[in-house]
Amino acid sequence: MFRDLSMHFNAIFTFGVILISGYLAGRAANFLKLPKVTGYIAIGILLEPSLLGILPAKLIDHSTVLSNFALCIITYAIGGSLKVKKIKELGSSIVAMTLFESFMTFIAIAAGLYLILPLLGAHAGLDIKPHYVLPLALLAGSLGSPTDPTPTLAVKEEYKADGPVTTTILGIGAFDDALGIINFSVAIAVCSSLLGGTGGGVNAMLIQPVLTIVLSILTGVVFALFLLFSARKVEDKGVIVVLIMGALFACFGTAELFSLDELLATMTLGCVVVNFSRDSEKFFMSVREYFEEMVFVVFFVVAGANLELAILQQSLIVILIFVVLRIAGKFAGSYTGALLSGAGNNVRKFTAFGLIPQGGVVVGLALVVNQDKVFSDISVILLNLILGTTVLFEFIGPLFTEMALKRSKEVGAGARGYEARQGKGQSTG
Repeated sequence: MFRDLSMHFNAIFTFGVILISGYLAGRAANFLKLPKVTGYIAIGILLEPSLLGILPAKLIDHSTVLSNFALCIITYAIGGSLKVKKIKELGSSIVAMTLFESFMTFIAIAAGLYLILPLLGAHAGLDIKPHYVLPLALLAGSLGSPTDPTPTLAVKEEYKADGPVTTTILGIGAFDDALGIINFSVAIAVCSSLLGGTGGGVNAMLIQPVLTIVLSILTGVVFALFLLFSARKVEDKGVIVVLIMGALFACFGTAELFSLDELLATMTLGCVVVNFSRDSEKFFMSVREYFEEMVFVVFFVVAGANLELAILQQSLIVILIFVVLRIAGKFAGSYTGALLSGAGNNVRKFTAFGLIPQGGVVVGLALVVNQDKVFSDISVILLNLILGTTVLFEFIGPLFTEMALKRSKEVGAGARGYEARQGKGQSTG
């Protein structure tokens, strides 16, 4: 009995350490003009068992529940950003640029790694069996496509930036994560079929993945309708949170039970709710107020603790190749989309600089792969690749964004616009 109490106390104490250290690390990162997520990942790396050893190995080995809890909320929020009216307001150029930069980044990374990894061989320091090269390339490509818009928003607020480039970068970031999840859903369905012993025929390569995606979306729709119906006359925020969490966890659990795509299901739930509810803020504001910050702290600190420095060191060549391929895909895709949709010259030239940051949902997606036994031979490599590149991109991303906004002469435009409106208001008074 005493032993059980001790174990319970240690778990609670560890959770408290994660929250406090994560908060302080986030503040330190902001002080250094870096995104908070960089601080969260960095402190997780320091606290992990092989360094300071403050986080127990048992927690890291059994962090699935924590990760899934966070992913439920993150993907629900991403789905909530996919309001049809909002997407229409963004304009055709932003939609076209998002589609092209997401797809071309996926292709650049997947094709590049598929061709380069066999050539590197032992020089990469990684023992990757030939039949795992294609799955690793596809999964890495899907994880490279999303953009983290948080650094851009921080730079925008700091420099009072406003204009076409600023609006385009933020617009792409508004639903780029959703496209990333769709890319990931397709990739993981195909790769699971390739490695699951199904023979790789038409059923494995096409029918089964499509069926999985369709059923995942239907699962999200069903639980969204349940949530909308059960909460239609409820105004109490506490009850709303209970209903949201119940629907989310039940949706995720049902998808997991039937081997569907849990993240696509919960994202669909959020998407249906935001488009069919009369008061969408009722279903999202309470989650943002009560859970969002805590979820991000726990999620990224634990993710950082999963980083294995030995494998990260071995993966340096692959990380550098991934960085080059991802940046090339972002630039080529955004420029192509802007050119075909008739966007302005500044938008064509500078938007890609603001699409460099990588974070948020991609770390969660990498953890999902890490939990799947089918990918046990490549999941650790993939997770360390994503964590390493995320930290790097979160460091350099704000610098690229700042350069883009300054070169496009949009820095200070927000402040000037405000002053102009104030002056106009005074002159007409």
